[in-house]
Order: sequence, then structure tokens, then C-alpha cells
Amino acid sequence: MNSSTLFTLAFAGFLTLNLLLKLWLAHRQIRHVAQHRNAVPEAFKEVISLQAHEKAADYTLVKLRLGHWDLAIDAAMLLVWTLLGGLGALDAWLMDVSGTGMLQQLLLVLGFMLISGLVNLPLPYYQTFKVEQHFGFNNMTVGLWLSDLVKGTALGLVLGLPLVWAILWLMQSGGNQWWLLAWALLVAYQLFVMWLAPNYIMPLFNKFQPLEDPQLQERVDALMQRTGFKSDGFFVMDGSRRSAHSNAFFTGLGKQKRVVFFDTLLKQLSPSEMEAVLAHELGHAKLKHIPKSMLRGFAISLVGMAALGWLSAQVWFYTGLGVQPHLASSNNALALLLFMQVVPLVTFITTPLSAIKSRQHEFEADAFACAHASGQDLRQALLKLYQDNASTLTPDPLYVAFYHSHPPASQRLARLTA
Repeated sequence: MNSSTLFTLAFAGFLTLNLLLKLWLAHRQIRHVAQHRNAVPEAFKEVISLQAHEKAADYTLVKLRLGHWDLAIDAAMLLVWTLLGGLGALDAWLMDVSGTGMLQQLLLVLGFMLISGLVNLPLPYYQTFKVEQHFGFNNMTVGLWLSDLVKGTALGLVLGLPLVWAILWLMQSGGNQWWLLAWALLVAYQLFVMWLAPNYIMPLFNKFQPLEDPQLQERVDALMQRTGFKSDGFFVMDGSRRSAHSNAFFTGLGKQKRVVFFDTLLKQLSPSEMEAVLAHELGHAKLKHIPKSMLRGFAISLVGMAALGWLSAQVWFYTGLGVQPHLASSNNALALLLFMQVVPLVTFITTPLSAIKSRQHEFEADAFACAHASGQDLRQALLKLYQDNASTLTPDPLYVAFYHSHPPASQRLARLTA
């Protein structure tokens, strides 16, 4: 059995393992949520109504079942692009149209992205205008949805194509260590986008207004002084224009760091609860969670680029995935796209590791909030957010351990109570 056949079998094995594991975890979550649908957990009976609990369960179940279609489409497209010859056929057609060279490689990447995006487009549309609409969360019009789609696609082309060109050029002209140069470029690019996002990218989609509530502003200023935190400002985003869901988050880099509140959050929480939520977000910043996560991501991407550098020179990597490499022209775009297809199958088994670290960060940020604001207010704010966002209070423990970036409500609120 040659290397190409062995790699094909390994690819098929990882694909099958991924599908079975994801379906098994989803089945566990569906069964667990459905079994506990008709009774509010004891710890929440005084604050969460049975009607709200049932709505959260139903919302969770619908999204999980829709996820089955997502899994099926992704697996089918993966097979079409690889073993069934889709990527090879697109590559050959573009070579006939444009010849060999950088233009053909860029068109191959662009064609792959656009076709994949079009195939996956019906699911987010259904999610927004059927699922979110049914449960009362959607505020988007079809026109706004299309506008976001056009803007996102245009932005992807403006920011993405130069990066792809640079990586392909390095693969062609950067020598044996091209992957190291490409990794450095990726790091610089990510940092650049983080700097660019608050002032130039995000305002293309949402409006950001400075926080104007005087009572809340007074609390914010006092909290900032207590924690010794400096930022570019605190802003309110018109999240209600698209959804009834609410959130708060950090964005930006260096002096461009800012805290953003959804306008829906301001309507749901009292000033003292908002202060507690802000203290939690400040905890992430003061405890260096964001740079720590970035450094881990950079280290992982370095390993990934080194792997791509080696695999791109192996003939069996192409033939094992159903693609015949060119003998007289570059295979860089093919290598890049095939690698993008294979990597998620391998790295999926590491998902629980990143989830564990993320949940640990949430507990640490909660502890920081309790030290600098009211733990009781944070608890009340979280209870409101769980209810208003229809977050299930009864997730399957194994599903949580594998996927969830945030601790389940029972664990998080128990710690805050303690």
C-alpha cells in the first residue's frame, strides 16, 4: 500500500471520526436538554419561569437539529472538493481560461471561497429568518441581511486577496523557509486587523455611540479608577438593529482598546448590574486573557505553517486527496486549499483543551468582578442574560466539556453565590 492510499484512508478515517463524534455529542445534548425541558432546575426556580425555561430548551433543540444539516453539507462539500475531484476540476478549468501563474492561483482560491460560501448561504438565511424569527430574536430585514452579505464579501476581498497573494508569492519565492516568513506575515496581519477593526471595520456594520447614561458613567469612571484601567472609551452598539440578543465585549489593540455594550444590554440591566458586567470584561483585560489567547493562537499557527511547508512538497498529499499536482507549474494554491480542508479534521480533537482554558478565564474574570464590583449584581445580570438570550440551563456535561467556552449557568452562579 503506497503513501497516497494510506493518506486517503487516514483522511477518510478522520472525516468519519469527526462526523460520528459531533453527531454523538449533539445527540447527547439533545437528549439531555429534552429530558429536563419540563422542570426548572431547583437553583433557578425562584428567578426563571417554566415558560422561559421551556423556550430556552426549544431554542437549543432547534439549533442543534439545524446543526445536523450543517454537518452534512460540510462533509459532502469536503468530499466533493477532494476525493470526488471538485478542486482538481476547478483548477484545470481555470488553467484553460487564464493559463498558469499567479492570476490562476488567485482565481482558484477566490473561486473556491465563493462557491463554498454560496453553498453554505441557505443555512444562515434559514437560521436568521426562520429560527431566530420564530423565537422572537430577529430584528433584521432581508435588505439589511443582503447588505451585510455584500459588505462582508467586499471586505473579505479587499483585506483577504492581498494576504493570499503575499502568501502564495512567499511559497513561490521565499525558499525553504517560506513558511516561517508566511507565519510572520499572518501574525502581523492579525494584529493589523485588530487595530483596524474598532475604527474602520466595525462601523461599516453598526453604529457606535459613547456611553451617555450619567449614572452609569459615574459608576464606570469609579470602576476604572479602582482597577487602574485605561481604554479608548466605552461605547454602545446598535445591536438591536439586528437581534434581540445582548452582549458586551472588548475590541481593539493597544490604545485602541474599547469596551462595547449592546444597546439591548442597557435596556435589560440596572446600572449596578452593568457595572458588574463591565468589571467582568475589565477582568479579561487586566488578567491578560486576550494576549494569552493570541500567543497560543500564534504558536498553533506556527506549527500549522511548518506542516504546510512540509506537506506542500509531498506528492502523496495531493494525490491522496484526489488532486493531481502539476509537473510544470506551481501547486501552491492547491496545497493551501487542501491544507485548509484537512486541518480542521485533525485539530477538532483538541477542541476541549481550548474550551477548558476559556472556561477558566471566565471564572477568573468573574472573580475579578467580585473583587471590584458586586458579585450579587453580576449574578443577577447573568440570570437576566441567560433568560433573555434563551440559554439552556440544563446542558449535557460532556457537551459542555467539549464545546463550551463559558461555564454552564449552574457552575458559574454557584461560584458567584459562594
